[in-house]
Amino acid sequence: MADPQHKPFEPGLSGPAEAGFGLAEVLGLALGLVWVAAVLAFALGGTVLAGQGLLATLLVLVLPLALIGVALASLRAIRSLRHETARLHAAVEAMRNAIVASQQAQGARPSVEQKLDEIAAAQRNTETVLATFTSRRDPALSVASADRKTVLALPAPPAPGDDQPALALGTPAEDARAPLSVADFIRALHFPESPDDKAGFRALRLALEDRNMAKLIRAAQDVLTLLSQEGIYMDDLKPDRARPEIWRKFAAGERGRGVAALGGVRDRSSLALTAGRMREDPVFRDAAHHFLRTFDRTFAAFEKNASDADLAELADTRTARAFMLFGRVTGTFD
Repeated sequence: MADPQHKPFEPGLSGPAEAGFGLAEVLGLALGLVWVAAVLAFALGGTVLAGQGLLATLLVLVLPLALIGVALASLRAIRSLRHETARLHAAVEAMRNAIVASQQAQGARPSVEQKLDEIAAAQRNTETVLATFTSRRDPALSVASADRKTVLALPAPPAPGDDQPALALGTPAEDARAPLSVADFIRALHFPESPDDKAGFRALRLALEDRNMAKLIRAAQDVLTLLSQEGIYMDDLKPDRARPEIWRKFAAGERGRGVAALGGVRDRSSLALTAGRMREDPVFRDAAHHFLRTFDRTFAAFEKNASDADLAELADTRTARAFMLFGRVTGTFD
């Protein structure tokens, strides 16, 4: 619908272009007739054009009439253009109104940028969300099960006073806690998909209760948050898959070309942005190296109790993709 404040036609030029005569045509015709009458009167009276000849008389008569005709043609062309402009404007407004009505009927869907912002905000607020969960023990973990494979706990560094006899003060809370399962560990490394992902938050909470596993979770969360500031999201990366035996070589300490298949990230934009940020930002660089060291140490313990299927599943997590990205940038696989 056209804007009511907009007037596409001016007085004297209104009306559809297809009309035969408008006000301008009537005025032009009247002016032409007056001019012809005036010229004939002067010519017949002999007061002005006497002795000027037939050619001069024709020029005086025809030239003003030609100018009037040109002016009328121009006015009609302008009026036609304005009429077509008004029709196009009305058509565009109708299409816009139809699109708006269709979106309102179907419900407006969030844009891709809004979804990415929501994912980044969810990653930045993970610690805040976890603080709202109670530290209750999961009933499913209260009884040990033979088919519940656990992640091997990392050996804790010896305390300075270990040569002294320990006091019988009861079992520490960490020793009484059921071991973290491989499935929960892998799920925690992928992080929750959304605020409604109860299984993801449950696995993440269980992993954070393990002091050694929590170090890797927090290191991964730090680098994922920093990468999101550069517009790099692990869900967008599609790295090449490496065979489980390559992962086992890495866990055994092999580096360089023997484990080059682990650097399966091929996204040039992500690699360039990450390398540039590491050169320019010392905080980013320190977080990346801390993450790589923590992943290396934790994965070496995890691999001993993981099957090939477990290794393949871990390679698809967001944490493993971040490891592939940073490992490629830092030259771990060169």
